[in-house]
Amino acid sequence: MQIKPGILLVSIADDDDPLFEKVEVFIAEYNTKGALGFVINKLFPRVFNELVEFKQAKPLPLYYGGPVEQEHLYFLHQRPDVIEDGALVTGNIYMGGNFKQVVQYSSDGNIAANDIQLFIGYCGWDEGQLEEEIAEGSWMVIDNGTAYLFKHPGEIIWENISRHPK
Repeated sequence: MQIKPGILLVSIADDDDPLFEKVEVFIAEYNTKGALGFVINKLFPRVFNELVEFKQAKPLPLYYGGPVEQEHLYFLHQRPDVIEDGALVTGNIYMGGNFKQVVQYSSDGNIAANDIQLFIGYCGWDEGQLEEEIAEGSWMVIDNGTAYLFKHPGEIIWENISRHPK
């Protein structure tokens, strides 16, 4: 098992921490300091244009990205052709970039909902912490996590993944 950007972590049912029950976390960054990822299957109760500063934007879904820094928005996208300055995660998946372009191009229709995923907060692990959690059986690792990004917000894929791991 190799931890790297682009993998998907699927939680194994854990009654001790309801925040991570039935979640799928896409790992966007992994290095010697630890890992950073986003929960991709838990919708936030509000949509993007319900946030006061973005009321002119399209009603893109927001996801509960994780318990860390929930006062900030983060995003993954597959449109480096219109969103500049994103950091390559893997393949054609980028993290962050020019947020003004996200607002502009999503409002005028140049970025579709299946091109981007917006998150409130993120999940973070210190060095060695994620490896320990995987070793103790808290997470199932799916190698090609990019296949699960940008799905319709109503899709629940946790059950399929946990029953039929790839």
